[in-house]
Amino acid sequence: MSEEKQIPQTELENLNDQMIVRRDKLAQYEADGVYPFGQRFVAKQHAQEIKDDFINFEDQPVTMAGRLMTIRSHGKTAFANIRDLSGDIQIYFRKDVLGDDNYKHVKILDIGDIIGIEGHVFRTHTGEVTVKVSKLTLLSKALRPLPEKWHGLKDTELRYRQRYVDLIVNPEVRDTFIKRTQIVAKVREYLNGQQFMEVETPMMHAVPGGAAARPFITHHNALDIDIYMRISPELYLKRLIVGGLERVYEINRSFRNEGIDNRHNPEFTMMESYQAYGNYEDAIRLTENIVAYCAKEVLGTTKINYQGTEIDLTPPWNRITMAEGVKKYAGEDFDAVETVEVARAIADRLHVAYGPNDGIGKIMNLCFEEYVEENLIQPTFVYGHPKEISPLAKLKREKPLTTERFEAFVYGRELANGFSELNDPIDQKERFEAQLKEREAGDDEAHRMDEDYVAALEYGLPPTAGLGIGIDRLVMFLTDSASIRDVLLFPLMKPEVADPTE
Repeated sequence: MSEEKQIPQTELENLNDQMIVRRDKLAQYEADGVYPFGQRFVAKQHAQEIKDDFINFEDQPVTMAGRLMTIRSHGKTAFANIRDLSGDIQIYFRKDVLGDDNYKHVKILDIGDIIGIEGHVFRTHTGEVTVKVSKLTLLSKALRPLPEKWHGLKDTELRYRQRYVDLIVNPEVRDTFIKRTQIVAKVREYLNGQQFMEVETPMMHAVPGGAAARPFITHHNALDIDIYMRISPELYLKRLIVGGLERVYEINRSFRNEGIDNRHNPEFTMMESYQAYGNYEDAIRLTENIVAYCAKEVLGTTKINYQGTEIDLTPPWNRITMAEGVKKYAGEDFDAVETVEVARAIADRLHVAYGPNDGIGKIMNLCFEEYVEENLIQPTFVYGHPKEISPLAKLKREKPLTTERFEAFVYGRELANGFSELNDPIDQKERFEAQLKEREAGDDEAHRMDEDYVAALEYGLPPTAGLGIGIDRLVMFLTDSASIRDVLLFPLMKPEVADPTE
């Protein structure tokens, strides 16, 4: 037997009563020669498969591993529940089966311990599928107790900070992230089936671009230059189209130095795709087809219930221009606006704030965000975006202040953005220069000049359809999650301070 360990006094001072008891039990295991943090254990069956196929498992030997979630001792017998990835199953201990020494270890098990078991499957007189344990192996002693009444905690931030505990005790949370994996896999499956090629582009950029956003800045010591975490992979992916890779996509992490709310996290996942010889109509069809395919494959239906509202994701989706939306929901007609003074007058009537350098298009977009977005509950494509808010989109030839761009909205939230890519290098450089002027005027989200990207366009970018889908938001819709933090395993959180007065 190994020598029983003593807990240092300084450590005892930082432990609550339950944690001290668990460390005492840890010492008991070690004193009995039982290593409390286990070795490799081959689990051959999972809980759900045994319950689903009881007829074939009855009286058969099984080997399982999982976390102890409940235990009820009755003298010489004990019932418990263990949880593995598939779910829970009841297990049954008998002293006369395990023997005195092993049953003693059953008596000092704690909820949260991870164990391996071997035994035979039977059904109790109440009809519950159960495993009678013939051998018990301690795989990891839990030194902290699981929280009681976890579902009743009002501090939801604790769930996000301690996601590992959230996953242990809330099976529905685990199901959300299993579905997330399935959704991402189905996005890949659909795009691969359409002959798109998955690629990887840099996450650190010398020039941040591809979106209107503030980047995170870091410094590369060896090169002695500032570099930026990518806000979008767009400009690199379009360089690949220039190079002859006709259909590419990337499911990527992007980073934007912005606020945190139910729809935004500074680190998030996007799917961006680019299709040579296409236009924004191709991107529109790709958007609705990807979303409908994921819903059908993962949920079995394209009609979902999100936050109590039924939403039909079946293509084709509704369409409305940005100007039509403002006219319908705010009663103002931007299609008839010809001067910025008239646009400002409309914004004043609608009590929408605007900047001194904002033009007609930007003011219309501000009115759209204020009055229209929240009304777009069923899947809707909004198109007809003005040039000044779409620096990378191709102009409509018949309406040169409008671009071939769209945004997809579901439940009042933007899900996707796409357009016919601007492939005129002269026009692109002029738009970058206009964005630089906006930066000089104080817009720190305006695009910067990317001379290398302009040079790439000068080699020839074919007409191209571009699309970006927010994976986190797609998962939110398909798992009925109210907050983006519910679909991120580890959302960004402000560090806890040891002294709350600091």
